[in-house]
Amino acid sequence: MFKNFALKQKISIKPFLISAAISLAAILIIAGGVFVFAFGRTIRPPEVPNIPVTHMWDDDPFLQNSSSENADSGSDLEENSEAEIPPPLLQQYEDRTPMFFTFLIFGLTNGLNANTIMVGAYDYNTGNGYIISIPRDTRVAFERNNQKIVAAYNVGRLGGRGHDGGVSRMKMEVQTLVGFRPDFYICIDYDAFIRMVDAIGGVEIYVPFHMRYDDPLDNLHINIPAGMQMLDGHNSLHFARYRRGNFGRNTITDFQRIEHQQQVLNAVMEELLTPASILRLPEFFDIFDTYVDSNLSPGELAWFANQARRVNGESLHQYTLPIARSGGEPYWYEYPSEAEILELVNRTVNPLVRDITSEDLRIIRN
Repeated sequence: MFKNFALKQKISIKPFLISAAISLAAILIIAGGVFVFAFGRTIRPPEVPNIPVTHMWDDDPFLQNSSSENADSGSDLEENSEAEIPPPLLQQYEDRTPMFFTFLIFGLTNGLNANTIMVGAYDYNTGNGYIISIPRDTRVAFERNNQKIVAAYNVGRLGGRGHDGGVSRMKMEVQTLVGFRPDFYICIDYDAFIRMVDAIGGVEIYVPFHMRYDDPLDNLHINIPAGMQMLDGHNSLHFARYRRGNFGRNTITDFQRIEHQQQVLNAVMEELLTPASILRLPEFFDIFDTYVDSNLSPGELAWFANQARRVNGESLHQYTLPIARSGGEPYWYEYPSEAEILELVNRTVNPLVRDITSEDLRIIRN
């Protein structure tokens, strides 16, 4: 289903900053899985990868010549600033919570930069689901020019490593921020967002003010009146992308934009889980098959789809990676807040039976 994903990329939409695609990820997992389940495929829970206890950075080819590779990445570059970079991490997966699954969910811009990055978890024991959005400008502790996590996929795919290398690099860099490497991944083509919302007949969204923004160079024209609105796919994407209006009016923060994206997620999930959605299963599966890449098998996706009935508005918990401060000259970084990250991760997505500690992270502390 997923082998030719890199060749099928048809991304023509400049994605929004932090995570409108989370709705797409959750929806497509359910939609694709429910379709498989409905047509009689074997469903089963996935086996968690068996990762040995090793130094994560020992003899790691991804860290070879990272600065020269990044020079060809198409990302904004800067000289490395002086910073305290902690010692190598350990992979410690010997003590896992049974039936606790973790995910890396990300979407790409033109198949290169991961502008949307999330860590998700599902705890079968409690029925709770968790999502932590990671801002694309979050600084990671790697000795390369561009230290934003947005560049991780592109750095990983260079040197002939391709899509698989990009995914591995994403997992590794996310581990530096949350203390564990996610078990499974879901990579999304943004064109599916519009198709999915249109397939369910649109979503009803409260718009806090009249959103107006025009960017002729990007062929982007946002015009959404205030109040309760029924938004189609394009307008839902515009609502999720909106950052500021014409002439700088009605500017919102990135955290307010995350709230808007989560609002879209909740609305789409409600529509998807209605009985009427069963009639749209073939279209859902076509969207899933065309626009999503994952290391989960169809049977495993079907198992998660069946479990999705347990995850509702009260048991699906959404967060943003805690940030201590923002800034930087000439480039802008979001600096992770280590203490707050540890508290959040141990309360939500930690798959280990022990707490994750500072020794499990690799955060720049300056």
